[in-house]
Amino acid sequence: MLKYKVVEISTVSEDILEETLNEWTQKGWTFDGMHFAMRESQKRPSMAFVIFTQEKA
Repeated sequence: MLKYKVVEISTVSEDILEETLNEWTQKGWTFDGMHFAMRESQKRPSMAFVIFTQEKA
């Protein structure tokens, strides 16, 4: 059975995304995907949701 972890990132930058990916994969989670929340008036995403999975023992 899979267990899911969603990490919300409110400040989207390369450094923060990299930090989040490294932190959670070191804790044994597997990266599954990333979704961005966009605002029409901006080119950069306003939020990101990083999804991880882990086999439940």
